[in-house]
Amino acid sequence: MIAYIGRRLLQLIPVFFGATLLIYFLVFAMPGDPIKALFGDKPVPESTLEAIRAQYNLDKPFIVQYLLWIKGIFVGDFGLTYSGRPVADELARAFPITARLAVIALVFEGVVGIAIGLYAGLRKGKLFDSVALFISLLFISVPIFVIGFLVQYFAGVQWGWIKTTVSGQATWSELLVPGMVLAATSLANIVRLTRGSVAENMGADFVRTAKAKGLRRGRVVRVHILRNSLIPVVTYLGADLGSLMVGAVITEGIFNIKGVGGTVFQAVQRGEGPTVVSFVAVMVIVFMLANLLVDLLYAVLDPRIRYAK
Repeated sequence: MIAYIGRRLLQLIPVFFGATLLIYFLVFAMPGDPIKALFGDKPVPESTLEAIRAQYNLDKPFIVQYLLWIKGIFVGDFGLTYSGRPVADELARAFPITARLAVIALVFEGVVGIAIGLYAGLRKGKLFDSVALFISLLFISVPIFVIGFLVQYFAGVQWGWIKTTVSGQATWSELLVPGMVLAATSLANIVRLTRGSVAENMGADFVRTAKAKGLRRGRVVRVHILRNSLIPVVTYLGADLGSLMVGAVITEGIFNIKGVGGTVFQAVQRGEGPTVVSFVAVMVIVFMLANLLVDLLYAVLDPRIRYAK
């Protein structure tokens, strides 16, 4: 197991450099001059523009800019935004908010989705199963921004159950409803994934053997059916953590949450390479560590899986 973890950690190095290099190049290749865009239509002396470009290393070739950014990363310097604020401060402000939002969404879709999917799979073909499949298909079909606006309008405006926008502090309680909205599509996918896996495992030989041995139904469901059915679900949850962090921009926009999504979107519009790549670098690390954790959970869920070789 230790050797496997070591190999996976070494694999993170080329993935990290490859992802950040690609993102930096895409931002660098965007048309237009981001420094001129800062001043809008105002006339600015060329000497002033050149001085600002030199300050942000924009007068240097692309690969030099990237290497300077990498050098800064290793000493804890993520650079400056075009407004003069340290990128590290933007990271410290935005990431905890989006992380709380993503954790709420992940826990909600994991707990509720697995519970509904398990019960639907155990009652395959019954009324609950049909209703669960219909509702999950509905959530998959409806865009997330539609769900967000509907929840905001009815629960916030019409009924007054929630605040329509989130404050700057973005506390756990304020992010509860936006987190559920963010999890809506993933919840539906987990319900269908769990339901299908449970229904398939119910007819497996090891389940029939467990029943023939006289084991209680609760133990058969918990140890033999659910445990083996969770492997594809855990895989989905691990991949979905990164998707929730990146894809929260729509939910953050609807509920006015000052998180990663809005910050990265504005940085892309302004062509701020260091800001975009710094945020993406942290998200890449989160995504890779989440997938590493998923691989380790495989051995817990299925003892037949071994990574010692």
